Amino acid sequence: MLKQIINQEDSSDASKPAEETAAAPKTRPAAPLAGATAGKNILSSDVEIKGKLRFSNDLIVDGRIEGEVHSEGDLTVGENSHIVGDVKTRSVVVFGRIEGNITVTDRCELKQNAILHGDVTAGKLAIEEGATFMGSSTVGTPRSASKAPAKPAGGQ
Repeated sequence: MLKQIINQEDSSDASKPAEETAAAPKTRPAAPLAGATAGKNILSSDVEIKGKLRFSNDLIVDGRIEGEVHSEGDLTVGENSHIVGDVKTRSVVVFGRIEGNITVTDRCELKQNAILHGDVTAGKLAIEEGATFMGSSTVGTPRSASKAPAKPAGGQ
């Protein structure tokens, strides 16, 4: 296949004058990486991070993180992943292990072999059979104090 592409370029260059062919650099659009998707970042299993991790799009972690994780995006914690620290994101799907509190504005999912030692605050929480969860959970949107009925003053 590569030889066919090179031969096609060589044959198209043959019709051009020699000085034009030598002066013009051959550029070809870069081929996209297989499996790469826009906006998804990946930290593989050999990555270790100590400190605060911030990202804006989606992140898939399969390595080890010691520290806080903050984002407005979505986090996927892979099977080999181990996070020691608090996680604050839009949503999180956990296949691996987290030792710390999770605070998400949308959804938290603990998959079959996930291990979570910490508290969860989420709009929605889904825990599959086989997951380990040791902590407390607060699920749903908090009710604002302005919607609560006002009590009359003076104890009447």
